[in-house]
Amino acid sequence: MSTSGLKLTFDAVYYHVADMEKAVAFYRDILGFHLTSRDYVARFDLGGVLFELVPNPPEHTLTGTGNARLSLGVTDIRQATRELKARGVETTPVKEEPGGLLSYFNDPDGNELCLWQYA
Repeated sequence: MSTSGLKLTFDAVYYHVADMEKAVAFYRDILGFHLTSRDYVARFDLGGVLFELVPNPPEHTLTGTGNARLSLGVTDIRQATRELKARGVETTPVKEEPGGLLSYFNDPDGNELCLWQYA
């Protein structure tokens, strides 16, 4: 199947959230994301990538177990996990993966994020 007529461009990465105020505070105050605008959704600029928080539709059940993740690059993963823990965020132990080091953590709605340090 040819996709030559399909012209896709990147728009945003987004998570549905149950409590917008709590989620905005987590991403802005705990992780230090730059909030660029706020209306129905909250928009953050993350190194030129648009990351959005979207209110969860009433018919949608949040499970926090989807397979999409926001991966955040760091230069010192052990320092980053210590800093997150100091801010009240539990992280998984740092583990070696092919090409680098990895640790996971969750936002207030159970969405999984990860820290990645290239080898």
